[in-house]
Amino acid sequence: MTFLSSRTFRRPLLAFLAASALLAGSCTAPRAIVATGKVTPQGEFRVGYNQGFNLATAPLDKAGSAVKAAASQAASQDRVDYSEATTQLQAAALAYILDPVQPTADLSIRYGIVPRLDAGYKYAFGSHVFDAQYQLLGPTGTPENPGQGAASGTTYASIGLQFATQRAKLPSIPFLSDINSVLNFRANRNDLLIPLTFSQSFGPEEEIGAISYGLVYAHSWVSYGFAPEKIYNGAVKVPELPLQSRNFSSFGGFVNLKLGYRYFYVIPAVSLFYQNYGNYALLNGQSTSLSGITVVPSLGFQLRIPNFTK
Repeated sequence: MTFLSSRTFRRPLLAFLAASALLAGSCTAPRAIVATGKVTPQGEFRVGYNQGFNLATAPLDKAGSAVKAAASQAASQDRVDYSEATTQLQAAALAYILDPVQPTADLSIRYGIVPRLDAGYKYAFGSHVFDAQYQLLGPTGTPENPGQGAASGTTYASIGLQFATQRAKLPSIPFLSDINSVLNFRANRNDLLIPLTFSQSFGPEEEIGAISYGLVYAHSWVSYGFAPEKIYNGAVKVPELPLQSRNFSSFGGFVNLKLGYRYFYVIPAVSLFYQNYGNYALLNGQSTSLSGITVVPSLGFQLRIPNFTK
C-alpha cells in the first residue's frame, strides 16, 4: 500500500485557501448563520469553512451605468468640478462600505468551554470575529454519549453574541477603484450580531444533522471620511470631510440545514436582513440617506473533533 505524504494534502489545501481569499477580496463581517441551537459540547472542537455571497440592494441602487460612467470620467481628469454626479459617487462608495455586494468567506474554530457555553474565532480574510453561544434548551451530550432526553426531533435553542472589527475598504471592482482615486475614501467599522437560534435534531444529539432557524439583531458602528485632491467648487478646492461616526441597526431571520454524520457536515444556509443605514454627511455640505435589504446565501463545511479523553 502506498502512503501519501502530508505535503500531498497540504498543496491542494493551500491552493483552496488562496482561492477563497481572492473570492473574498474585501473585509466584511460574516453574517451567514450556520450554527444550530446546540452548542459545542464541553471539551470538543468544531472547525469550519463557509463560502457565501452578500447581496445588498443599497449598493445596487447606487451603482447605475451613469454613476459608473461618471466615475471613469472623473478618474481620468486632473480637475473635477463638484456636481450632482460627485454626490452620487460618494453615495455609491458609502453604500458599498456599509453593505457590499460581493463573495464572502471565513475560516472558524469553536471550543466547548462548559456544558452549555462555547466560544470561537473566525477569520474572514480581513475581518476578525469573536463570538460565544449559550444553550438555553436541550440536552448537552454527544452522539457517542447522548444526554437525557436526546432523540431525533429534539428541540434545541441558544443565543449568541458575535463581535467583528475591520478596516473597511472598497471591493476591487473597476468603477469603485475609480471612485476611490477621486475621493480618497477611508473607513473602518465594528459589528455586533446577536442570533437567537432554534433547531430540531436529526438523530440523537444531531448525529446526522439538524434544521435550524431563528431571528437576528445586528448593530454596526462606522467611521468614514473623504480627502479628495482634485475636486473643486468653482475656483476653490473642496475641503476634505474629516472622519464621521455613524451607527445603525439591522433586523433579520435565517434558516440553515446541517447534513452529515457524526464528524463531518455540510451546511447550506440563507439569511435575510433589513437595515435603515441613516443619514450621512458628504463633501461640500451635501448628505445622503440609505436603506435596503440584504440576502446572504452560503454553503459551509464543518468538522467535529470529539473529546477523545472521555
